[in-house]
Order: sequence, then structure tokens, then C-alpha cells
Amino acid sequence: MIDYIKGTVAVITPACIVLETSGIGYFINISLTSFSELEKKTEAKIFIHEVIREDAHQLFGFATDKERGIFRHLISVTGVGANTARMMLSSLSPAEIELAIIGSDVNILKSIKGIGLKTAQRIIVDLKEKLGKHTEGAEIFMSSDNTNREEALSALVMLGFAKSAVAKILEKIVREEHNLTVEEMIKKALKNL
Repeated sequence: MIDYIKGTVAVITPACIVLETSGIGYFINISLTSFSELEKKTEAKIFIHEVIREDAHQLFGFATDKERGIFRHLISVTGVGANTARMMLSSLSPAEIELAIIGSDVNILKSIKGIGLKTAQRIIVDLKEKLGKHTEGAEIFMSSDNTNREEALSALVMLGFAKSAVAKILEKIVREEHNLTVEEMIKKALKNL
């Protein structure tokens, strides 16, 4: 099993990277999250997850071990394959996915292309406890800010902003500052929309 590959970036696109090491070019599927961290680099260390099937041998790569960890949690859920998990990590950061699962936020997960209500619910049911154990303090942080974030989200959606864009901005705001009022959240979000 390959844990990571370190080498020269030969080619990089939003969907894949070719990493050359010892004269071999490895074609590795990546998420947009990893792409944004790697796009300007000439040398990279990519954490690998191998998917070996009868008809294909694929490498999925991640800029951080944390992103790979979330990917592996996601593909452990029935109905979530490697490409779906990569799509999720392209739509939201690993931290945003983790917070959505711990906070039982079905709507954020449903906002990802290809994730329906049942899959979102299954992801939360299967992973909430596992991720909750690994995230120190996140439970407290989510419970205190979750209600205000939900109110701010619905208010901004009523103003005509796209739900997925608003959700991402509010997640970032809540991560940076705790115990904000609904009004403060809305004001901060409006500056970023």
C-alpha cells in the first residue's frame, strides 16, 4: 500500500496531478481543495489512497493527511464511492464537512452535487460519532453557534443569496469567531457575499 508520493509536479489540473518521482509519473486524482493548496508548487508530497478493482487501479491524492482521513471516513459509508467523496471534498473543505456531520447539518451535505437527502442522512448517522470523538471541543462549539448560524442562513437565503455560498461563508465565520449573534453573523456574511 502506498502511503504518500513525494516528487516533482509534472502536470496539475483541478481534477488530477501527475507527480514524477524516480523517472515514473504517477497519475493521481485530486479534489479542488488539494488543487488550491498544490497549484503553485513545483515539488509536492501527496498522501495517497489506492482503489484497486478488477477493471481499474486508481490513486486518489490529498495535500494533507486530514483530508485523506475525511475521504476514508466518507467512503466507509454505504453508497459513497471514491468519486463522490472527492466531489464532496471539492465542494467543501475537510473542516466544513466534519462540522456539517458533527452538527447534523443535512442541508449543507445536500448542497453538494450528487448528494441526496438519504445519502446525507446516512453519512451523518454513520460518521457523527466517529468524527465527534476525534474533534476536540467541536461539539461545544457547534451546539452554541449552530442555532444562530441556522437563523443567519435562512435570513440570507430569504434575501436571495445562494444557500451553498452562504453556508460556506457562515461556516468560516463561525470557525473564526465564536458566540456571535445572528445579526453579527449576517453583517459579516454580507461583507463576504
